[in-house]
Amino acid sequence: MSEATPTPSTEPGKAARGRRSKPDTMTPLERKAARSLASIYGLRMLGLFLILPVFSVYAEHLPMGHNKTLVGLALGIYGLTQALLQIPLGAASDRFGRKPVMMLGLAVFAAGSFIAGASHDLYIIIVGRAIQGSGAISAAISAMVADATQEHNRTKAMAMVGMTIGMSFVLSLIAGPALYDAISIPGMFILTGVLALAAIAVVRWVVPDVPMTTHAEETQGHWAHAVFTPALLKLDFSIFVVNFLQLSMFVVLPVALVKYAGIPLLHHWMIYLPVTIISFALAIPGIIQAEKHGHMKTVFVGAVALLLVTMILFALGYRSTFALIAALFLFFVAFNLMEALLPSLVSRTAPPSRKGLALGIYNTGQSLGLFAGGAVGGLLAQYAGPQTVFLVAAAIAAVWLAVAFTVKPPVRRKPQPAAA
Repeated sequence: MSEATPTPSTEPGKAARGRRSKPDTMTPLERKAARSLASIYGLRMLGLFLILPVFSVYAEHLPMGHNKTLVGLALGIYGLTQALLQIPLGAASDRFGRKPVMMLGLAVFAAGSFIAGASHDLYIIIVGRAIQGSGAISAAISAMVADATQEHNRTKAMAMVGMTIGMSFVLSLIAGPALYDAISIPGMFILTGVLALAAIAVVRWVVPDVPMTTHAEETQGHWAHAVFTPALLKLDFSIFVVNFLQLSMFVVLPVALVKYAGIPLLHHWMIYLPVTIISFALAIPGIIQAEKHGHMKTVFVGAVALLLVTMILFALGYRSTFALIAALFLFFVAFNLMEALLPSLVSRTAPPSRKGLALGIYNTGQSLGLFAGGAVGGLLAQYAGPQTVFLVAAAIAAVWLAVAFTVKPPVRRKPQPAAA
């Protein structure tokens, strides 16, 4: 049966099992689907993140590059086009199949990369970044993950995708300065375009074909009542804030490391590498406590509070080398926790028949956060200075912390035995 053909099922992912397995163990087909889809997601996000640690410094050498508003727009504009097209392309994947939409999205992403890489004009780079974002395939990928997995394994698969995003971000911070020195920003754009074309081949020949699942209850009730619930909206707001903080921070952080910490751009990896490795190692026990031992809310609220502390530390000590590095470390601990926990929470909280739609809206919130972080961060840096960027980010994080206390962890479902 082809990947694009919907098959009725009251038990999601049944066709993807392939063989009998323990109730709490992913089948080989589920693991292959989750890993390959996570790699596509991660590769695409790596292409978007790769310029973050270096672009604000590079832009200073471009015409109009002193305009932080334009720099922030170049960093965040892809989030706006992603937000506009995430749900339409997710719906298209329901009609035409997951793989065709993913391959089309990767081709559009590659085209935007090549356009941005061919120009030294900031406005054309903004256009290229907007086209990159138009290849909005996150919802299609998330929906295919849901197609390929049984419900009790879906949280693991979604967490795998979330962790891949976090690792892509970390890798971009480490590799970005070195690649910038070797091939500069235009070369980095060209490289990401080539990698996107390679990813099309992975989708075509490596990602396994699985039938799209439908549910008898999908026709019952209005879809908006299922996905615009207080519980899901709080999680959508959470991913918006995570990405707002991330992008607004990187509008000013690379320049601060050069200007105030005296660290040349080429040597930024010496900061990012140990900070990210240690922070990732410290985040893993928190993820285990949340997922395995049922302390989801405690870890979630703690991570939000840590991000608030991080933004305050950035605001008060952005001229201090120690404060910058300490705040960066704390940010990565919290960021890694959030990238693993939030997709898992959405997957568990959403109604089984509306997971794809709920994840599409969640991904839209993520994209809007990226756009708003870049755009607002650029405006604030241009007209009010870098300290104001962090103060505004801290204020938003404080609101988020108040919301986080009201989040209720979803009920943990008992795994069902897998059929042959």
